[in-house]
Amino acid sequence: MDQVKAMKVFVRIYERSSFTLAADDLNLPRATLTHTLNQFEAWLGTRLLERSTRRVRPTLDGEAYYPRCVQLLAQLEEAELAFRTVAPQGRLRVDMHGTLAKHFVIPRLGQFMQRYPQLELSISEADHFVDLIAEGVDCVLRAGTLEDSSLVGRRVANLRQVTCASPDYLGQFGEPRSLQELGQHRAVNYVSPMASRVLPFEFLVDGELREVAIDGGLSVSGAQVYGASALAGLGIIQCPHYHVAEQIAQGLMVEILADMPPPPMPVSVVYPQNRQLSPRVRVFVDWLAEVFAKAV
Repeated sequence: MDQVKAMKVFVRIYERSSFTLAADDLNLPRATLTHTLNQFEAWLGTRLLERSTRRVRPTLDGEAYYPRCVQLLAQLEEAELAFRTVAPQGRLRVDMHGTLAKHFVIPRLGQFMQRYPQLELSISEADHFVDLIAEGVDCVLRAGTLEDSSLVGRRVANLRQVTCASPDYLGQFGEPRSLQELGQHRAVNYVSPMASRVLPFEFLVDGELREVAIDGGLSVSGAQVYGASALAGLGIIQCPHYHVAEQIAQGLMVEILADMPPPPMPVSVVYPQNRQLSPRVRVFVDWLAEVFAKAV
């Protein structure tokens, strides 16, 4: 029996809670996974996973064995790469915010694929909080403050942010010159998908962070809709500069309150803290750091 293969099968079934999804991830027939796991459990002398027609869940032994398997597999992969001097290989599953991917990553992704031709990339763009373990994702490129304590990450950029509105909006309501004047204005309010609440507007005034709630008849939760709403003259927004740089250059949007900018937005690559960083993820994280260092 191939013990390493068996551990990989167990880990993927454990994480996906499904033989079918694990089989898709590993590109193996479902029957092969069933046979491999049965053999592995017989060899270990214990049952790792309880199976039913509706769900797969770990036993107490499975819960205890899983983190050891993850650590052993990562160490084995790292040791093999160090001594065999071969490039990282296998599938790398990454989830990215769509605008970050479009502006920074995808235009340069060919460089990474040429550097690591044995890696198979699978990129998703989720519109919800990504459960890395349950959804079989290796890492996430995420903008904003990290609030999930079960995740760790490496910051790869701090993006300049701006407060802005369209010329049509400013022609109708005037341009605010102070935070006090914002009480007479309308905002397109952004609802954080992570926190499920409206985010206040933030301003750095003499190095001090000030939060301001601005009334508005519209709230949105998507970056594309957020920018389009401001472009349509529906209110003031705050966003990373790269979102609106082209529109500002064309005169379609106007930066306001430039002497009181929002704080920079952190961008991080996030992965579960209970995992040793695999060589596949490590080279991708290092490459992303290079990309943002050159682009920002």
